[in-house]
Amino acid sequence: MSYGVLSLLPPVVALLLCFLTKEVISSLFIGVLVGGLLVGKGNIFAAIASSWDWSSNQLLDKWQAEYFLFLFVIGGAIGLMYKLGGGVALVQKLEKKVENSKKSQVLIGLLGILVFFNEYANTAIVGTASKSLSDKNRISREKFSYLLDSTSSPVSGLAPISDWAGYQTNTIAVALAAFGSLGVSAYTIWLRSLPYMFYCWFAIALVFIIALTEFDYGPMKKAECRARNEGKVLADDAIPAGNIEAEVGEVSSKHLSIWTFIVPVVALVGVALYGMWYTGGGTSAGSFADALGNSDTAAALLWGAFAMTIACITFGLVWKIMTFKEMMETFIQGAKTMFIAFLLMVFAWALKAACDAVGTADYTVNLVLPLVQNAPAILPVVVFLVCMLLSFGLGTSWGTMAIISPIALPLVLNVNNMELNSLVYATIGAVLSGSIFGDHCSPISDTTIVSSTFAGSDHMAHVTTQIPYAFTAAGISIIGYLLMMISIPWFIILPVGVVLLYFAVVFFSKRSAKKYNLPQATPVYFAK
Repeated sequence: MSYGVLSLLPPVVALLLCFLTKEVISSLFIGVLVGGLLVGKGNIFAAIASSWDWSSNQLLDKWQAEYFLFLFVIGGAIGLMYKLGGGVALVQKLEKKVENSKKSQVLIGLLGILVFFNEYANTAIVGTASKSLSDKNRISREKFSYLLDSTSSPVSGLAPISDWAGYQTNTIAVALAAFGSLGVSAYTIWLRSLPYMFYCWFAIALVFIIALTEFDYGPMKKAECRARNEGKVLADDAIPAGNIEAEVGEVSSKHLSIWTFIVPVVALVGVALYGMWYTGGGTSAGSFADALGNSDTAAALLWGAFAMTIACITFGLVWKIMTFKEMMETFIQGAKTMFIAFLLMVFAWALKAACDAVGTADYTVNLVLPLVQNAPAILPVVVFLVCMLLSFGLGTSWGTMAIISPIALPLVLNVNNMELNSLVYATIGAVLSGSIFGDHCSPISDTTIVSSTFAGSDHMAHVTTQIPYAFTAAGISIIGYLLMMISIPWFIILPVGVVLLYFAVVFFSKRSAKKYNLPQATPVYFAK
């Protein structure tokens, strides 16, 4: 059954309520319920039944169940590592060299680039590694979660060796399968599209422009000045998506050592990487990148989180920092901090199921893409806008890629007479980076939720402070695709785009400073 324009109601209602009420969980469920009402033809009882079916089905899927277990196990492991004092020891080591808020933000951005192989592992590792340092240098949790989010999926999406590389390559291969051999592999086509993934490049560049200039704008300006001037990294009315400190209590000072931080994190990274390689085919895979692309990421991360837990328990027992009973209590308390993230994920994925049931994606795609068949040069910018809209409304980048690629890629090849050139690569780049936009900033995106969780930020505070930055990067990306229409190459567009980003930041920061009666540059805080 076709629901036409009504198919847009579930995501639109959920998103509007998220921003109007700041109550994400209830807003998501109401969006799911609206989908149920459409499917049930207005029958409220059928709508409620469908809503809970879609929600409970998220617990039955193996990948999602493993991911939920990962959330709870990593929460427990982080609780143990926090209580052992590894984060405090790390801060003590770094505080003399990273002694102010500006250097801390740059360090967090660099760490995000270094952990490139998976966006969830990126957020968990960097968030855990730098949270204490961020707080010490009075970086607001809103800014901290922005730094984590902006160096997770945008970085992983560009990494040649990551689960994203494999997934995106597979998406391209499936979309182009009907055309037979094009003379190059799908992986090569993906590599050639990387320079055209403008949103990813500009989102990452914006992190360092903001960090180095301290020219914040929008709601982030107020959040950063609050943190710098008052020492409040969280607003008074904030409800953190994850709050290790409140749950597990004070850090043990019996044996502060940086090794209680380094070894558990290495265990997490090492076992997770091995798990991705192993579940992706191991020695039978064509390459390490192929293995990562075909891996069971959720299972690998779960194994890594378990290894991290064992490492923490070993340190606690050997160095007699805590008794086994105390460590189990700490683990449970740490796992509890992930409960809000768990609920957010269940209802975000249930909303995606509701959208699938009413055909939200099909309606949007079929409405827009046919309009550009006679104007192929505009295809990249139109595809980028469609992917932005879909990924923001559905909260899934991979889902958006899977929906749009089989339509946009054959379309651009047909209008381009089967020739592989910059228009084809730009269209692919527009699909991939436009999809990552929603993954980066939608309030119902799993990556956005995870960033709030590991930063210990109020989720909607993270969303509302990050969105102006995300739209700035998206706006410059649109300009980039428009410049391609007059045959300007990518190696000119990227540096020009970074310059435009800088001037946009200067302009918006001046406006925000005037609006809020605050200095243009957020004060740099030097930790004592």
